Amino acid sequence: MAANSFGEIFRITTFGESHGIAIGGIIDGCPSGLKLDIDLIQEELAKRKPGQSKITTQRKEEDIIDIYSGIFEGITTGTPIGFVIKNSNQKSGDYSHIQDKFRPSHADYTYETKYGIRDYRGGGRSSARETACRVVAGAIAKQVLNHYNIKINAYVSQVGDIKLLKHYSELNLAKTYLNAVRCPDENLADVMFKYIDKIRKEGDTIGGLVSCVISGTPVGLGAPVFDRLEADLAKAMLSINATKGFEIGSGFEGVSQKGSEHNDEFYINNKNVATRTNKSGGVQGGISNGEDIFFTVAFKPVATIMQRQNTINNKLEEVTIDGKGRHDPCVLPRAVPVVESMAAIVLVDHLLRNRTVQL
Repeated sequence: MAANSFGEIFRITTFGESHGIAIGGIIDGCPSGLKLDIDLIQEELAKRKPGQSKITTQRKEEDIIDIYSGIFEGITTGTPIGFVIKNSNQKSGDYSHIQDKFRPSHADYTYETKYGIRDYRGGGRSSARETACRVVAGAIAKQVLNHYNIKINAYVSQVGDIKLLKHYSELNLAKTYLNAVRCPDENLADVMFKYIDKIRKEGDTIGGLVSCVISGTPVGLGAPVFDRLEADLAKAMLSINATKGFEIGSGFEGVSQKGSEHNDEFYINNKNVATRTNKSGGVQGGISNGEDIFFTVAFKPVATIMQRQNTINNKLEEVTIDGKGRHDPCVLPRAVPVVESMAAIVLVDHLLRNRTVQL
């Protein structure tokens, strides 16, 4: 199995399975001279780790990172940063009932058909457990971006039919991580929480949207034709487990507007070029224009439900399957830091493509 790396210059390669000894990764291309704050990495991992509330999986993992290389006296050396996060709370027996069955809407059937073998314990390599490695890389990338005053804030903007209708400029994004849902609107977060908990009690799952704002991006990141910034952001986001859609700026709503309504007119603001609207989402012609980059990612309902379903087994016989184990009723709260991390990786990678970065 190839394709375990992401990024051109700032590159993350991950390894490990959900129920293996550990997961981990190698970060290549990190600039030298970065004073690395390990506590900040752990804080980012804590935002993603399981067992945070009753609306997330109850698997208990401390997600303590061990860094093996690339750091000397707390400073990055420019050499590969190797790290490991040990698994400590696997319950592999929860998956014995699916070793010969394919769970609906999971990777079971496609993995076994493609590779001829699969680790059925928690989904193995297809598990969202792997995203902890991305958060490590993202936490380091964020520390690079801090030197450029580039900030990334993701948040839950929709759960099922419950929508956050406010524009991000009306929100206090500092409140995002103050509640279990990761929605900066406290009142709506409470409604979302109760709804997710209701779905959980029914043995079902629900999906929704995570929105993300990147502020402080300079003009010039990205390039036509195949290295468009929004194309790399889209690939980054759609590589996250359970994603099914990506839109930037006006997205799909823009198709109902005329060009005269949709165009972002330029003007001079304190001797700086600016746009009066931002329906482009901060990217024009595949290149950042200096405005906020704004995009939204759609996440489907978690595939494992605590209900009986029809499926097939590896003998191609029609059978039934019952959901067991510890699973998120809604992936959104734990997906927010993963979205931020993948966005940070893309931004640092494009900064490095543009110029040599010295810290």
